[in-house]
Amino acid sequence: MTVVLAVTAGMVVGVRSMALKGSDLAVVSTVLLATTPIALAVGLYLARRTAELQRRTEQEAAARAMDAELEARRRELVAWSSHDLRTPLAGIRAMAEALEDGVAPDPATYHRRIREQVDRLTVMVNDLLALSRLQSGQLHLAPSVVRLHDLVSDTLSSATPLARERGVRLRGWCDESVTVYADESAIARALDNLVANAVRYSQPDGDVRLEASSDGRRATVRVVDSCGGISETDLPRVFEPGWRGSAARSPGDGAGLGLAIVHGIVTSCGGTVSVANRDSGCVFEVTLPATAVSS
Repeated sequence: MTVVLAVTAGMVVGVRSMALKGSDLAVVSTVLLATTPIALAVGLYLARRTAELQRRTEQEAAARAMDAELEARRRELVAWSSHDLRTPLAGIRAMAEALEDGVAPDPATYHRRIREQVDRLTVMVNDLLALSRLQSGQLHLAPSVVRLHDLVSDTLSSATPLARERGVRLRGWCDESVTVYADESAIARALDNLVANAVRYSQPDGDVRLEASSDGRRATVRVVDSCGGISETDLPRVFEPGWRGSAARSPGDGAGLGLAIVHGIVTSCGGTVSVANRDSGCVFEVTLPATAVSS
């Protein structure tokens, strides 16, 4: 557009410099008056087309970069999951061979360990399937009014054996009036993942708290642990599939999908989830749409 205006101004200056008179000046002036609006229109059209093409190019480049990042994460997830699946499979095979050859010193213990490894594999496969459904948009939710008090109580009961095994004190609180509008089974799984993750990474003799409250519009669930904190460089990656931490939060069992599933579930239910360091651990905070208690 600037070029068109500059050319037009140059033409006017050129005409004046030729010192045309009479009919010649009238003809040239008429031509300028007739062609300048066309030139301006063409210039405006070309400017708009150029800007549109540039925006489209930038959008396509951003989409390609996102696809490349997702593909890289998918490959990493496949690699991590393959490694994590091989470990319990190798143990099951070794124990089965020992039982088959009659060299197992305590067959009952071997049977128990095989069952434990099978349970571990089941959890990992279920996590992979859940994450796949979330990422592909195939997770079907049935939102309803859910009392968080009941979910908090169930979550604490489920995590109690793990907390005892780890030597972690587990506490929780939620007023009976706190509700959310979400899929009950999905939110239950998200809370189970958050609390199990907190217990698993907390220091022995540490504390894990599960609390829920509401301001009438949004319900907030907080899980506070005693993990020692997460490095600032790792905090942005906490909800990535496959992330299991570094020095402050050592890798543990599973394929590192628990928090990624939490993020997917909460987002699908119209909420948000975040993490921050606090005192000697971390606080995971989930917010979800709240609803009034039915009378």
